[in-house]
Amino acid sequence: MADESTQSIVIDATPEEILAVIADFDAYPEWANGVKRTEVLETGSDGRAAQVRFNIDQGPIKDEYVLAYDAWSTDRISWRLVKGQMQKSQEGSYVLVPKGDSTEVVYTLSVQLVVPMIGLFRRKAEKMIMDTALKELKRRVENAG
Repeated sequence: MADESTQSIVIDATPEEILAVIADFDAYPEWANGVKRTEVLETGSDGRAAQVRFNIDQGPIKDEYVLAYDAWSTDRISWRLVKGQMQKSQEGSYVLVPKGDSTEVVYTLSVQLVVPMIGLFRRKAEKMIMDTALKELKRRVENAG
């Protein structure tokens, strides 16, 4: 597996409130940068999404891919790539750490593209994607409350 990147942000909400936003895949096009369409393809026995198709369009980056969500718990969500057009692999997770009235969200992501990319550029792209995703998640959660 490729090197992974990790970032975190503190959100003024409970882990449950954050999980509810992360699990609401139908709403992603409303707030997640570049996400044009999502579709839950499979649901697990717990009622949570097990496989989700994403269509993204972020200027020069257009992709359709399917993620399998392996773990849904009160403090951790993890996923891996099932299939993609531009990605060879993707593994990621959110870990939710309660901090009093707030929650620290730790986002870890590792992506390998079909087209090789120099490690420095890949890490820079991952950092930008993660930074944007965390800020958008924070805005969505805090404005929903």
